[in-house]
Amino acid sequence: MPNQPSFRLLARSFAAAALLCGLLAAPTLLSAQQPYKILDRWKIGGDGGWDCLLADPPAHRLYLTHGNRVDVVDTHTGKLVGSIANLHGTHGIALDTAGKFGYISDGGGNAVVVFDRATLAAVATIPAGQNPDGIVFEPATQTVWAFNGRSHDVSVISATSRTAGAPGDGSSSLGWRVVVTIPLPGKPEFAAVDGKGTIFVNIEDKNEIVRLDAKTDKLTSEWPLTGCDGPSGLAFDIAGGRLFSACDGKKMAVTDAKSGKSLATAAIADGPDGADWYAAHKLAFASCGEGVLSVIDAAAPGYPTVQSLPTQRGARTMAYDSAADRIYLITAEFGPRPESTPNNPRPRPTIVPGSFTVLVVGR
Repeated sequence: MPNQPSFRLLARSFAAAALLCGLLAAPTLLSAQQPYKILDRWKIGGDGGWDCLLADPPAHRLYLTHGNRVDVVDTHTGKLVGSIANLHGTHGIALDTAGKFGYISDGGGNAVVVFDRATLAAVATIPAGQNPDGIVFEPATQTVWAFNGRSHDVSVISATSRTAGAPGDGSSSLGWRVVVTIPLPGKPEFAAVDGKGTIFVNIEDKNEIVRLDAKTDKLTSEWPLTGCDGPSGLAFDIAGGRLFSACDGKKMAVTDAKSGKSLATAAIADGPDGADWYAAHKLAFASCGEGVLSVIDAAAPGYPTVQSLPTQRGARTMAYDSAADRIYLITAEFGPRPESTPNNPRPRPTIVPGSFTVLVVGR
């Protein structure tokens, strides 16, 4: 048996060393686990409703669909730098990989509007299906995919050849054109890409998700979302091969992106529309209209909800800025709800003019 005083001294030395290591490591650990909070509110103003938003981290810009225009905000200052106006009811934005052009799903105009990202000038209008909503840029094929909510299909637009179309065929003067229209099994919502030619999209009215091959322009799989009603927002863990669908009923469905197998159902708040993914810490987000941002730990067994951050009523869509670890949400103040009518049994509440706001969330 070792000498007791020497043994105790050695044990104390190890304990002290362990404590010191713990203290040195603690700030990093705490920093990684700090909860999110609202850091700022940027009053953008203007009238009308809104839908989706998209962050462009390298350019420090935030694109906001806002009624009949898209507002562009500098994420360093929170100030409006310009708008793409004179549209008909905007839903989503997609950006090319060259940093040159952006694409807007103009649902009210049944078209995709192309804009120059340097000048914010609209340079082309491409006829699409009925009410294009979700929209993504697919980098492997350099195509734009506009998912048409009412015609239940997707318009695929070439962004590479830009060869002029035949007179009268609806092609733009600069040559962007729909190269194929792919039927879908129901109403498409948000979509996500893997960067290698595969696209996924939630089908809201069928409670399923479909997989599309951008290289063959084919629908390759159709998977039911177990326990999920009305899937809207879609986040994609590309490295881990997992899809996160924000569903009605306070649920988020987790799906294997290779097999379509249901992996889990996580708990989120009510009224979700947007979703996103933080790869570094394996967190899934759902922005919910009741005024809560749900944060899911996708690295832990059971996919626990680790934070339910109060935001603001109506903040149902979001964009994640991976460079700054910032989450942006948009909403406004609401007035009274109009009386229901036979033509509009569930009227939306009025929006207070000038109250359109970006919520900036971070740690």
